[in-house]
Amino acid sequence: MINPSQAVPAPGPALRLLSLGAGVQSTTVLLLACEGEIPRFDVALFADTGWEPRAVYATLDRLTVHAEQHGIPVRRVSAGNIRADALDPKHRFVSMPLHTLNPDGTRGLARRQCTSEYKIIPLKKAARELLGYPHPRRVPCGVYAEQAIGISTDEIGRAKDSGLRFLRNVFPLLDLGFDRTRCMEFLAGRGFGQTVKSACVGCPFHGNTGWRWIRDHDPDGWAEAVEFDRAIRHGYPHATGRGQALRGRYFLHRSCVPLDQADLDGPAKGKRHLRLMAAESASDEDGDPDGCSPWSCRSGKPVTAAARLTGSEDRTA
Repeated sequence: MINPSQAVPAPGPALRLLSLGAGVQSTTVLLLACEGEIPRFDVALFADTGWEPRAVYATLDRLTVHAEQHGIPVRRVSAGNIRADALDPKHRFVSMPLHTLNPDGTRGLARRQCTSEYKIIPLKKAARELLGYPHPRRVPCGVYAEQAIGISTDEIGRAKDSGLRFLRNVFPLLDLGFDRTRCMEFLAGRGFGQTVKSACVGCPFHGNTGWRWIRDHDPDGWAEAVEFDRAIRHGYPHATGRGQALRGRYFLHRSCVPLDQADLDGPAKGKRHLRLMAAESASDEDGDPDGCSPWSCRSGKPVTAAARLTGSEDRTA
């Protein structure tokens, strides 16, 4: 942590941070830093929603030990448990992009704020604290943290600016030319070949491959997802308890049928409505969620190659 009383900010970033999801790409970035292939991070931050697959938490535990042996502390930050909060009638409304079946038979997606609330806000808060300027203190001009994001070359369109003056996103895998396949090969060569994608167990953006993986490899997570799917059928308990039942019916699976009845092995049907938010191509039905990483959802501001080199993005405090 830097001294808040420092009068003249030093050139360059005051801190180097990694937004760690413990999935394939961000795990690769952390191991590259451990090996000295990219600059070492001062801290790796894992935004914990409380509902990741057991395999992700197992990878995170291994990474924590490995990284700290190389001088990189791994710190978990959290705004709460998204599953428990959504089912708690006393907790304020939790907005997840649930699939909706409207009374007239049309389909859509509920509003999505979970990425911001459970990932971006805790990470932003942690960055401020590590810089020495917790909210509501203003971070002085010129003081910023460099934050590495695990975006590979095959998903370059997801590279987004943070939108914050004190937090500058960088993308080491783009600079190194790593695609997802190369990341997986890199991990396999270092004993992390079983690393899985990081996404909430109950993420409505799961394709059939993701749901099958949870069903077949994380039975406790599958049981939780099935129960959650039933519990939110007519809205969140907080809303219904106040007489504000949501319009229509709500589902985790894109087919708008109960999760434990959904055909996870058959061909995709009726997914046109998902493109409102997921923007998936016809070949992505079986893909896992790709829009929930902090600052890399499709609605964010893209970072151009020139901006990555010059740091010229327009940032607000």
